[in-house]
Amino acid sequence: MKKVYFDNAATTQIREEVVDRISEVMREVYGNPSSSHAFGRSAKTLIEQARKTVAKILNVATSEIIFTSGGTEADNLILNSAVRDLGVKRIITSRIEHHAVLYTLNKLHDVFGVELLYVDLDDCGRVDLKHLEELLSASEEKTLVSLMHVNNEVGNLLDIKKTGDICRKYNALFHSDTVQSIGHYELDLSEIPVDFTAVSAHKFHGPKGVGFAYIRKNSGLQPLIFGGEQERGFRAGTESVHNIVGLEEALKLAYQNLDEEREYITSLKRHFTDLLKKEIPEVKFNGECDDFENSTYTLINVCLPMSQEKALMLLFQLDLHGIACSKGSACQSGSDQGSHVLSAFLSEDDLKKPSLRFSFSHYNTKEEVEYVVKVLKEFIEK
Repeated sequence: MKKVYFDNAATTQIREEVVDRISEVMREVYGNPSSSHAFGRSAKTLIEQARKTVAKILNVATSEIIFTSGGTEADNLILNSAVRDLGVKRIITSRIEHHAVLYTLNKLHDVFGVELLYVDLDDCGRVDLKHLEELLSASEEKTLVSLMHVNNEVGNLLDIKKTGDICRKYNALFHSDTVQSIGHYELDLSEIPVDFTAVSAHKFHGPKGVGFAYIRKNSGLQPLIFGGEQERGFRAGTESVHNIVGLEEALKLAYQNLDEEREYITSLKRHFTDLLKKEIPEVKFNGECDDFENSTYTLINVCLPMSQEKALMLLFQLDLHGIACSKGSACQSGSDQGSHVLSAFLSEDDLKKPSLRFSFSHYNTKEEVEYVVKVLKEFIEK
């Protein structure tokens, strides 16, 4: 059976060079980085070299990079500490953020009484920056804004620079989940007025279980996990040296190959959207994913013309044909609450139809795109 992996927004295939580098470190560098002997110093050196690499790519200070277990931990560290340690009383976000942000904010509201405000979205899921400014101007309480750079379900791009400028104007802190953008977009964090970001290695062909938080220096944030003094006291626990080195290798390769791979992946997305429009004329594109200026080049989210009854079998049929993707419909089964992202801005009629997210990498091919569209068309017409 043919196998097609179009779920790269969920996780990516690890690069062979990264596997080799991780294996090398696991075999040869096994000391505890906190130990003072030569074995420990060798491990510590690798971690600090990785930190320097990441900091150089993002144009920030090495002290501003804190390695974590991934984006979720980074989001939790930043948001919890902002309320607990920085006196944040109001948080402005959107209803289409990742659950790592939304669930954390709900908990902060319940436990600490933090005021949660949601910025308006238009019918494509775009953040209304004018409304953001209105919300910021309405109070002098210490405020944090948390808005993701690239939406993980529909691919909408936030103007992160303009958003940061608005936050600075009103002395608000700005946190952006950049899990879907670091490794795919060049971000100079010294030029973008963002205070905190979250990153995960497995989104750019690195290992799972490792990521980092960017925390602007002198922010005042305090640790979330206590124990040893690892990660400059921000994150206790023995570091996963091989994973951190794997993150470094994956990030280096992502940016070394960025232009070539972005051009290729964009061509895949364009071929996919063109074929869908031709072969399934009633297809709709959720968010701005068919807009190549305002959407990430790495994914599309499509609403397909079929009944709810037929939609129940859709993912099963795709899986039978070896196709991996993600569902994004708000109404597919009684036990499935569906996508909170699509529910935030799609019409009731479109929410009744199945939506799928297809996300791409440089490992995919145009032949795979054509195969998937053929399978979709045959199932819809069957």
